[in-house]
This record gives sequence, structure tokens and C-alpha cells, in this order.
Amino acid sequence: MSEHDLSRRKDDHLDIVLAGLDAGARTASAWQRLRFEHCALPELSMDDIDLSCQLLGRPLRAPLLISSMTGGAQRSTAINRHLAEAAQALGIAMGVGSQRVGLQGGSDQGLTRELRRLAPDIALLGNIGAAQLLGPAGLDLARRAVDSLQADALIIHLNPLQEAVQPEGDRDWRGVLDGIARVAAQLEVPLIAKEVGAGLSPAVAQALVQAGVQVLDVAGQGGTSWAAVEAGRARSEADRAVAMAFADWGIPTPESLVGVRRVLPEVPLIASGGIRDGVDAAKAIRLGADLVGQAAGVLREATLSTEAVIEHFQIFIRQLRVACFCTGSADLAALRQARLLAGEPS
Repeated sequence: MSEHDLSRRKDDHLDIVLAGLDAGARTASAWQRLRFEHCALPELSMDDIDLSCQLLGRPLRAPLLISSMTGGAQRSTAINRHLAEAAQALGIAMGVGSQRVGLQGGSDQGLTRELRRLAPDIALLGNIGAAQLLGPAGLDLARRAVDSLQADALIIHLNPLQEAVQPEGDRDWRGVLDGIARVAAQLEVPLIAKEVGAGLSPAVAQALVQAGVQVLDVAGQGGTSWAAVEAGRARSEADRAVAMAFADWGIPTPESLVGVRRVLPEVPLIASGGIRDGVDAAKAIRLGADLVGQAAGVLREATLSTEAVIEHFQIFIRQLRVACFCTGSADLAALRQARLLAGEPS
């Protein structure tokens, strides 16, 4: 596929998500079914609640990751600048969108060391697709993805459903796990494996860790449906019908999170997929997440300005702090012990 076609595809994705056409049967109810037991006597000062944590040795002021976003080269440069500046101001982590276009063509989408200059202190994560690691060039591609950003880690995104319903998608995934293992053994920074909206099963999570992956992002069903996105850009009714049949496919994020945490109690986990606000973030942390990621929820602000992104996440962090206060949780460790009422995933 040409660089122009890749950029056009990414731009289409951005338009569809901004228009709100990216959802199948959303499962916000998966988070709504979870309810904390309210604590009417917190016995703590809300201003003293400690939301700090760390990711791969980088300190964070709140357990938040600006998850991977992408788009055509022209808009992406401004989006990535706004996100990086906001992450630096707030002291949170940032993962970039797929770097494939920039690494295989001439449009860098703003994914250069300029991001590191704008955000020198944050956990900055590169990103490449798992299917791109196949073959002898996979390690070189991974290294260039990291070097181009001076990234602290590399996200390997897993999107088999999206590739399957995309007419131009990568459909031969034989050897992908071996490719991940080769890169994990030789890359100078840690690997983070991330689904893109259909969730990680416990068995797949264990296989990834055994292959050398150090952090997992379960990225479950409930947020952006990439099958629905591909249906939105389908050129034929047949392609659209195939894609839309899978618009609500996947493991809901709470279920994926609980299942993976049960089998991997010590592995750092990121929860993304349908996280709407700081209350959902609190629920995810209670279920075992170390960090919570959001992408589509802040995309519109990211197209506007750095200040809009900062304001969005300031509200998010205030919501998380209130959730801690009203469960009597002085820090994130205490929040993980807060009582959930009926509705906890089994």
C-alpha cells in the first residue's frame, strides 16, 4: 500500500471517530453495572489523596495514559503536539498512534524527537502493529519507532479483527508471536502489548508475557469499535455487512481486566476501552489496573488546543479524586481495596 493510501486511511479513521460513527453496540453498561459502596465518613482530606504512581520507572502524577491516536499527516502533527504538551503539564503518560506511515514513507505525522523535546519528563511510548514485526525487517522497524521518538517503551498493537474486515488488511498472522518474542529479546526498551478494542483473554496475555512483553493494555470492547470504523469507510455493501456483524465483538474491558489480573497478578496492566470519566477509571483501578487509558474520549479536544486537552484531563483527575474520597481511599492502593457492590465481573 502506498504512503498516500495509508495516510488517507488514517485520515478516514479520524473523521469517523470524530463523527461518532465508531461504535457498534457500545457496552458502557459494563462499567455502569459496577458500583462502589459509598463511604459517608471518609476520615481523610480530599486534597491529600495521593494519585501518584509510575510506569516503567517514570513517575506519574495520576494513573493516566493518553492512549494511541492517529490520523492523516497534516492533522496528526497538531494533535500529537497538543497531547504531548498536555501530558508534560499534567505529569501523565502518552502513547502515540501507529508509526507505520512515518517509518515506511516520508510523512512523520509529528512523531519525531520534537515530541520528546515538548515532553521531556513523561513516559512516552512508541507504537507499531504486530503484523509489521513479521520477517527480518521487523526488528529494524521496531528500533526506528523507538529511536524516532526517544521513547521509553514500544507498544505492539494487536488488531486482528480490524485487519480481517479491512479489504487491504494484513490477514496472515502466522508467526506474529515469534516476531514479538524476537523483538522483545533484542530491543533496548520494554514492550507493551495492546489490543485495540476487542480485549485480551487470559491465555493470550500469558503467551505475550512468556514471549517477553512487560506491560499489557487489555483495551477491551466498549469503546471504539474498529470493525464499525472499517464499516464506515467500506466501499461496498458486502464489505460493510461483513464489518458491521462484528461491531460489538470482543471481551468487555472489565471482564478482560479481571481475567488477565487473575492469571498475571504481578504484571503491570493498563485498562482502556470505554473509559468515559474518572469514575470509570476508579472502577478499573479497583479491578486491577495500574493505569487507565483514554483516546477517543479526548480526541475532539486534541484537535483544538493543548489547553483543551489539559482541561479535559483536569476534570477527569478531579472525578477520580472524588471517587477516592467517597470510598475512603487515601491512595491508589487503598482504592484497590474499596468495596464494590453487586455487578463485579466474575
